Amino acid sequence: MLAGLSDTPSGRQVRVLLASLCLVSGLAQAQHPALDARLVEIREINRYVPPKALEALRRIETEARAAPVRTKADFLVQLCLALRGLNQVPEALAAAEELIAFGRDTKDNVVKAKGLLTKAYVVSRMDQLALSHQLAWEGEKIANTTDDMALRVQAAITSGQAYAEDGNFPAAMGKMQTALTLARQYGQPIPKVQALNSLAILYGQLNEHDKGFEALDEATALAEQTNSPGRLATLKDTEYGLAVETNQPQRGLRALLAGLEYERQIGAEAMIAGSLVNLSDSYLKQHDYARTLSYANQALKAGRSLNDDSTVATAHLNLGQAHLGLGSLVEGKRHFDMGLAWYEKVGDKPELQEVLMEYGAALERAGDMAGAVKAYHRERALSNELFEKRRQKATLELQEKYETEKKQRQIELLSRENQLKTTEIDNRRLQQRVWWLLAVVFALAALVVGILYRKVRHANAQLKVKNLELKQQSSRDPLTGLYNRRHFQEFMRGHLQVEKRGAGTSGEEIVGALFLLDVDHFKHVNDSHGHAAGDAVLKMIADSLRDILRETDMIVRWGGEEFLAFLPAIPRSGVEEIARRLLTGISQQGIDYQDKRLSVNVSIGFAPFPLVPGTDALPWERAVNLVDMALYLAKAHGRNRAYGVRGFANFEKTTMENIEQDLERAWGAGYVDMSIVLGTWPESKNAATPPKLTIV
Repeated sequence: MLAGLSDTPSGRQVRVLLASLCLVSGLAQAQHPALDARLVEIREINRYVPPKALEALRRIETEARAAPVRTKADFLVQLCLALRGLNQVPEALAAAEELIAFGRDTKDNVVKAKGLLTKAYVVSRMDQLALSHQLAWEGEKIANTTDDMALRVQAAITSGQAYAEDGNFPAAMGKMQTALTLARQYGQPIPKVQALNSLAILYGQLNEHDKGFEALDEATALAEQTNSPGRLATLKDTEYGLAVETNQPQRGLRALLAGLEYERQIGAEAMIAGSLVNLSDSYLKQHDYARTLSYANQALKAGRSLNDDSTVATAHLNLGQAHLGLGSLVEGKRHFDMGLAWYEKVGDKPELQEVLMEYGAALERAGDMAGAVKAYHRERALSNELFEKRRQKATLELQEKYETEKKQRQIELLSRENQLKTTEIDNRRLQQRVWWLLAVVFALAALVVGILYRKVRHANAQLKVKNLELKQQSSRDPLTGLYNRRHFQEFMRGHLQVEKRGAGTSGEEIVGALFLLDVDHFKHVNDSHGHAAGDAVLKMIADSLRDILRETDMIVRWGGEEFLAFLPAIPRSGVEEIARRLLTGISQQGIDYQDKRLSVNVSIGFAPFPLVPGTDALPWERAVNLVDMALYLAKAHGRNRAYGVRGFANFEKTTMENIEQDLERAWGAGYVDMSIVLGTWPESKNAATPPKLTIV
C-alpha cells in the first residue's frame, strides 16, 4: 500500500514511512508569495500533525480558493492529505477529484500530475491498490512533461513504491534511482532526503541491508541540515526497521528512543503511539517486563486517545505477554483475550494465527501447559483452515486453466468444421462447372479429412494426459510431492486393518501405526530466513521421511508444517523405534540455504492402529485426533520428542469422551498407557532450552 502521511508504526509488525506524501511546491513559480510561504509551513506540519494542519488550512481556505492556479492547487493537495491523515477518506477523495477537475479546466500539467498522485494516495488507503498504482504511473508520466523538479522527484518515488507493491522490484529500483538522480540535480536537501529514505526502505525489502544503511546515513546527514525533527523521526523509524531485519536489537532500540524524542518535540501523536508500541515490543523481546509494561500502558493510552483500535489491541497483547512473563496468569490472559478479540473482529486470520502461536508460547513459558495446548489447538485449526483455502484456490485455478484450454480446443474444432463445410460447398460448385477436376477435389478432401482426424486424435491424447495430470495433482501436495490430506481420507475410508499374529519367526503381533509430526519453531525459520527457506525445510523433511520409511508406508503432508505417516504393518514392539528413527533422522539432516546450514527438529504424536479402548476399535478419525493430542503434549513438554498412546487401562471407569477432553489428565489417572521417546540436541545447546533453528 502506498505510504500515507499518517502511516506510523502503530501495528505489531514493523511499519515504515516509505516517503512523505506531501507534494513539494515549486517556489520558483510562486504566484502569491505570502500565501505560498504559509502553505510551505502548513505542509511541514501536515506531514506529522494532520489535525493541526487541517485547522490552519480551514483558516486560509477562502483566500486560498481565490488565489492563482498553482497556489490554489497546493492548497487542495494539503487539504486532501490532511483529511486522509485523519482517516476522513470520503472527504479526502472529494478533494482529490476537485483537484483533478481543476487541472483539466486550467490545462496545467503540474496541477494534473498533483491531482493524480494525490488521488493515488487516497485510494491506497481504501485498499484499491490496482487503481492506486495506475494513477501513480499516469501521474508520473504527466509530471515528467513539466519543469517542476520537486514534483518529478515525488512522482518517481511514488511510481517506485507502486512497482514495489506490485512485486516488480527491478522496476521499483529503477524509479528510486531516477528519483535520487533528479533530486541531486535539483540540489535541495528535502527531495534528496525523501529519495534516499525511500531507497533505503527498498534495499531493506531486497535484503540488501548494507546498502540500505548507507543510503540512510546520507539521508540523516542531509536531514540534520534542515533542522526538522519530523524528518529525523522518519529516518529513525526507517533505521529501526532495518535494525530489526538485521537482528540488531540494541541499534533498533536506540533508534526508537531517539525517534520518540523527535516525535514528542513536534507533537506527532500518531507516530508517538506507534513508537510506544514498538518500544514495548523491543523490551518484551529482551524479557525486560517492567519497561514493557510501562511503554505498553503508554501505548494503550495513546491508542485510545486516537481511537486507533489496532494500537490498542497490540498494546493489550504486549501487556499480556509481560504479565505472563512476571507470573501473573490471570492478568496476562485478560489482556491477551482483549487483544485477540480485536483480531477476531477484523477477521485478520493470518495475523490471528501468529498471535495464537505467541499466546501458546507465553503460556508454556509461564507453566500453564493446559492453556498452552488450547492455544496451540486454536492456532492449528486456523492453520489448517488457511491451508485448505489455499489448496482450494490452487485447485480452482488449475480447473479454470483446464476449462479455458478445453474451450479453446472446442473453438478450434468448430472453426475447422466450418472450414470443411465451406470447402464442401465450393467443391460442389466446382463439380458442376469443371468435371475434369473431380478426382483432384476428392483427393484434396480426403487429405484434409485425414489431417483433421490425426489432429483430433492428437487432441484426445493430450486431453487424456491432462486428465491424468489433474488427477495426480488432486492427490499430491504441490510443494513436497507427498500425498495430501484428501487422498489419505479417501484411502482410510476403504482401508480394512487386519491384526496378524505369528508373522515371520518372532510370532509377534503385527499392527498398523500412525505418526503425526510437526516442525518445531517453524515460524522462526520463516521470520529469520524468509518463506523460501521454510519451503526448503519442508522439502528436506519430506525427503527424509521417504528415506526413513518404506515404500509401502503412506506419507502425507497433513497441513502447513505438519506431516502424517501411516504404516500399515509393523511389529507392535517396533512402533517406538520408528518414532526414535524419525526424531533422529530428521534432526541429523540439513540444507544449505544462502551460505548457511539449516536444520530443524520435530515433535511427534504416535499410536498403533487400530486403537481399541474397550471392545470396539476407534474410527481412524478419532485415532488421528488422539495422536494429535499426543503431539501437542510433546510440544508442550519441551519439543524434539515423541509422545505415544500405547493402549488403555481401567476403561470401565471412564469414557473415551473424558480421555479426549484431557489426554494428559487421563494419562496421569492411569486410564491411558503412554510412552515418551526423547530426541537428541546438539552438544552446543542446553537441552532445557532447545534451539529454534540450528545454524551449522
